Parts: sequence; structure tokens; C-alpha cells
Amino acid sequence: MLAPSTCGAAPQRCDQRGHGATIHPDHEEKTLVPQDPLATPLFPRTSRYHPDWIRSSVSGGANSLWLTEWLTQAMTLQPGMRVLDLGCGRGASSIFLHHEFDVQVWATDLWFGADERLHRIRDAGADHAVFPIHADARSLPFAAGFFDAVVSIDSFVYYGTDDLYLNYLARFVRPGGQIGIAGAGLTQEIDGPVPEHLRGWWEPSMACLHSAHWWHRHWERSGIASMDLADTMTDGWKHWLAWQQAIAPDNEAEINVLNADRGRHLGYVRAVARRRSDTALDEPVSSVPVTYTKQPLFRT
Repeated sequence: MLAPSTCGAAPQRCDQRGHGATIHPDHEEKTLVPQDPLATPLFPRTSRYHPDWIRSSVSGGANSLWLTEWLTQAMTLQPGMRVLDLGCGRGASSIFLHHEFDVQVWATDLWFGADERLHRIRDAGADHAVFPIHADARSLPFAAGFFDAVVSIDSFVYYGTDDLYLNYLARFVRPGGQIGIAGAGLTQEIDGPVPEHLRGWWEPSMACLHSAHWWHRHWERSGIASMDLADTMTDGWKHWLAWQQAIAPDNEAEINVLNADRGRHLGYVRAVARRRSDTALDEPVSSVPVTYTKQPLFRT
């Protein structure tokens, strides 16, 4: 996908779907040579990775490297930090985090097994610093305050909309540590009926999609974290569309709805916050200890 700034620059032209294409002067309207959709100046770090490697590690509907690169632009990651990559899928984002920032990463996912992830990590020469974990986001096997930061790429909507979840997750991050999420979302909330042009694609489970403003309020009102930012990717729908056209060109339902919506409702959102050091977290309750005392059942 081309960065927005390159669209329309000679000798290029944007087609109606927002893609850049090289224009040959002798065949200006007939011969279009598409650019590499996975190499874009907007994501220079991601563009270094082989497109076959990126495609082979697909685990969801978004390019995890694009979203990780965008998210980390708003985070402060230092060499040696311990980072939880929550809902990492098949581990591409975890490998990216290590190679780009020299951090240690606990690549944690429930839906995808750790064995395949370990093969990918070893082949990337990262098994000394990226550790595959098979775990549920609601039952994490880590010590309190263990991580310097948490990232979650196109996954957090499946569990993080719970009003109580941030209290649970924040206990694994040191005070002052960052929590960052990025993924598919809304450019504006849908408070009433789903717009007509989205209905053929929309499913009830998509009610978990929210706007950056919603995430800002959701986290800040908890009192657990102070917000660094919550925003929407510029022309995010175009990158969403370009990715679908590159890896799933037969996914006509999603491609058509993105073309119809053109960013009115669909896009990519991110949010970054820091665990507050002045707020005490509620300890998770797994069971309540009680003692049975026999009492008469009925009045006499």
C-alpha cells in the first residue's frame, strides 16, 4: 500500500480504490503496473521483511507488522525491556518487536498453539529472546509487575472491552509501564442501527469494534491508567483494503464494504496508556473461602 503522500505524485496516479500505480506515458490510461502492496514508505520497518514471510504468518484480518509499527511509534521501548505481546497470533509481531527494539517478548496467544510459533521464532533467530506461551488473556501465568510494557495487536477487542479487564491486565505491568493496543475499529461510534452499507458484512460479534474516543474514555474512567494517546490511523481504511486485496482477494464481502464505507466508519485505531503508580489495583478473586455451619432448616 502506498503512503498517502505518494498518491498523485508524478509519474503516479491514484485509482478509485486509493492505490498507487505506475503510469506509462505511451499507454497512460491502459497499462497500469501495481506497486508492491506490502512495501510502503509509511511503514519503513515492515518493508524490510520478506512478503512471503509476512504472508506465511498471517493469523487474522490485519497486517500485524503494519499495526505493530504504527503502535510502537507512540510507545517508548528500550533494549532489554520485558514485553507481553498479548494475542500475538502466530508470532510475527513478537519477532518484529525483538528485531526492531531489542526487547524480550512473551508471545502469548490462546487460539494458535505455541509449537508452530516456536518454529517461526527459531527460524528468525529470536528464540533467545522471544518466548511462545499458550494462555488465555483472562488467565495469564505471569507474576505481578513482571512486564515493562504490554502490546496487543488486533486482538484486544475480544476481551478488553470488559470494564474490569484493565484492572486485571495492569497488575502484570510495573507502575509507569505502558499498555498499547492497535487494531480494526471504528472512526466513529455506531450508536443506533448499523448503517445500510455495512449490513451485508456486519455480524453481531462486531459490536466489540469501537472508536479511539471510546477507548480513551473506557480506560481513563477506570482510574487505573493515564492516557498517552488514542487516535485513528490516517486513511486506515485504505491500508485495511490493500491488505485484504493482497492476501485475500476473494474476500469480496469485506473488500466491497471497505470500498463502500471509505473510512466513514471503518478504520484502524490505537490507544496507549501508562499504569498509574498512585492507584491500588483490586486483587483478582478466584474463590471466596467459607466455612459451613449447620443450622436448623425450618422454624420450630
